[in-house]
Amino acid sequence: MEKNRRNKRGTLELFYLLKRRGEKMGQGPDIKRMKKTCYRRELIIPEGLIVIEGPVTSRYLAQLDMDPGLKGFRPPELQWDALQEIAELPEGRVIMAVHKGSIVGYITFHFPDEFGRWGRSKMPCLLELGAIEVAPRVRGRGVAPQLLQVAFEDEDMEEFIVISTEYYWEWDLDGTGLSVWQYKNMMEKLLGKVNLRPVGTDDPEISAHPANSLMTRFGKKVDYDFLQKFEILRYKNKYTL
Repeated sequence: MEKNRRNKRGTLELFYLLKRRGEKMGQGPDIKRMKKTCYRRELIIPEGLIVIEGPVTSRYLAQLDMDPGLKGFRPPELQWDALQEIAELPEGRVIMAVHKGSIVGYITFHFPDEFGRWGRSKMPCLLELGAIEVAPRVRGRGVAPQLLQVAFEDEDMEEFIVISTEYYWEWDLDGTGLSVWQYKNMMEKLLGKVNLRPVGTDDPEISAHPANSLMTRFGKKVDYDFLQKFEILRYKNKYTL
């Protein structure tokens, strides 16, 4: 399972992360107050014990190896560097699946990059699920659902609107052998386990193909004003005619 970011946004991601470090945000969740409390679960599979935990620190990440199969976005060693950068962001969250000292899966959260509609909005309560990837050797073992469950155990996540932009041209169709519609159903079922649901939008990239979707989770503590702003953001063309 992977949410593949091989397009221009994947190329620019590391540069964006470096630029984002230390940038101050406006009103909304108090990022500095949030302690990033680490949660942990254990998963027993035929290959042995997998520990699911996070959000983790960059220091902890530096002590782990990267499974060579985690290469959906960039070479494993470069993705390892990117994960550490995300972990150091004030809002950044990295949830890991670890097997015998090796990272075999991860999920990341950070503010949307500034090159698209969602990042340009500068909404301080808007987080993007940036990537989810599981090494081929442990796929089909329930790792991805556990990563998501641990990610949303933190009550602080209720202060955010979390989005995941799903584009069919970024999906690992060859690696899974699934059709576009089978993959779409799989992703909606997976993300739905933590209440990420498809919502409408007139964003040009998402509207470019019926299989694309904007998956969204509305935190229970998000202010009504931000919910209204997000509604306008989703249908930006409608409100700017």
